Amino acid sequence: MILGRSFEDMCAQMYYRGKMFGFVHLYNGQEAVSTGFIKLLKREDSVVSTYRDHVHALSKGVPARAVMSELFGKTTGCCRGQGGSMHMFSKEHNLIGGFAFIGEGIPVATGAAFSSKYRREVLKEADCDHVTLAFFGDGTCNNGQFFECLNMAALWKLPIVFVVENNLWAIGMSHVRATSDPEIWKKGPAFGMPGVHVDGMDVLKVREVAKEAIGRARRGEGPTLVECETYRFRGHSLADPDELRDPAEKARYAARDPITALKKYMIENSLASEAELKAIEKKIDEVVEEAVEFADESPHPSRSQLLENVFADPKGFGIGPDGRYRCEDPKFTEGTARV
Repeated sequence: MILGRSFEDMCAQMYYRGKMFGFVHLYNGQEAVSTGFIKLLKREDSVVSTYRDHVHALSKGVPARAVMSELFGKTTGCCRGQGGSMHMFSKEHNLIGGFAFIGEGIPVATGAAFSSKYRREVLKEADCDHVTLAFFGDGTCNNGQFFECLNMAALWKLPIVFVVENNLWAIGMSHVRATSDPEIWKKGPAFGMPGVHVDGMDVLKVREVAKEAIGRARRGEGPTLVECETYRFRGHSLADPDELRDPAEKARYAARDPITALKKYMIENSLASEAELKAIEKKIDEVVEEAVEFADESPHPSRSQLLENVFADPKGFGIGPDGRYRCEDPKFTEGTARV
């Protein structure tokens, strides 16, 4: 959780210094959800995220330097600098994405869960008990993909947990003004799966609910819909001045900071001392600082990388070894129809 918070705070600094471009959506305030769920997973389990994906990637084990380099658009990033803030991906860590448009990750997550079930039941891979977590926000729950995938997952008893990070706001639209029934968890039982509401600002409560939902999926008992009520401490993105939310509401949730609450719990229950926690914070700060240095010193992608993984045409769309666009070669269109 501390790594996520420190990393995102550093992202804000780097963005305003011109090291990052485009839209950058930070996760401050929601760390209990990512930690509470993802830290229960095995390496083989999959995570599908949204445009607010940096901390999900970190929780799944993607190194901070690889995430920061991706944000800097460098070749050492987890997507070689071609994904950016909203498209984190790591095959090694089974992080399937980062998806920029709301709802588009849910069908991918459902497909990943189907793959696990198919491998176990059809291909007879007895040890394939892999689970998929699909993270998305409250706004997504008004989209068609959400309902279609809940139906399919329940029908086929897929090993997936649908995790709604309900931070109560879209960019500037309150959740309660955007949906006919703001209690999202109720939509689970409508499709024949458990629906659970949990305080998303309490990592221990989130972990308790996550343990049951992930265990249920791993046992082959089907999906669960979990609504985690949380709150983002910054604007929708770093381009958002955050002037539409009530200051009193923001202050109320800031007082329930999940990291502060966990520190308090650990000290009161003699699980860690103040000095030990400060040592952890210092270590994390060093990790984040090193990630920035690594990203800053890493090279930008070469021009030849620009169109890689875009076209599959055997005639060779993209850029040649000489660094020129292949389409600039007069012979490129020989033998093809002219329109």
